[in-house]
Amino acid sequence: MPDSLPSSALAPTLSDRRPWPWAGAAFIAIATIHLASQLFGLDVLNNVTQVFLMPALALTVVLATTSPRSLLVRLLLVSLFFSWLGDTVPRFLHGDPGFLAMVGFFLIAQVVFIVALWPHRSHSVLRKPVLLLPYIAFFGLLIAMCAPNAGSLLVPVIFYGLTLLTMAVLSTGLGPVAALGGALFFLSDGLIASRSFSDFLLPQHGFLVMLTYIAAQAILAYAFVTHARSSAVTSGETAS
Repeated sequence: MPDSLPSSALAPTLSDRRPWPWAGAAFIAIATIHLASQLFGLDVLNNVTQVFLMPALALTVVLATTSPRSLLVRLLLVSLFFSWLGDTVPRFLHGDPGFLAMVGFFLIAQVVFIVALWPHRSHSVLRKPVLLLPYIAFFGLLIAMCAPNAGSLLVPVIFYGLTLLTMAVLSTGLGPVAALGGALFFLSDGLIASRSFSDFLLPQHGFLVMLTYIAAQAILAYAFVTHARSSAVTSGETAS
């Protein structure tokens, strides 16, 4: 490859010419409106905006990347799709079926994240078991809070919690930004569990759930796309 070729040409995963900032701005606007509707109890606006959160974020990822997209980016988009289903489908169901649909779709989303992050496990906190202690402690606290009221759902709750724990731990393999996203996702779902199976409620609990959830998804998306770009540049330089 000629030495005169700019480094950006070595990174087909990210496009600097496509209008992805506009999609990102749309995502931020939708997220801001959604969080405001949470704070002020605007239920109709809350429901409508939540349905558009993940599509706006996925559109940002699509416009920020070009073909051929890396496996990491493709799996990110799959996870965002199942997260969107988790946000949307329960609105057409009521009671336990709605809750189980939400958990089921988000479980699939977490499994997809795990598959995406697994190749990077050698760079995660698994290298230093002492760094696993905060994750294990938070998982143990959640189970202790939920167990008394979970009933027959205790085993699924534990399984889902272990899935969240695994995703959060593996996210550290992509660096501190992804680690923050994984931790926020763990926290967000932990707040949902505490609301569903215990009496623990924080002021503006629903707002905090969505704030941590939206931040987690956005941060993970940023980390995945950034890592894909960096890997493409490295591969291109090696090939040259």
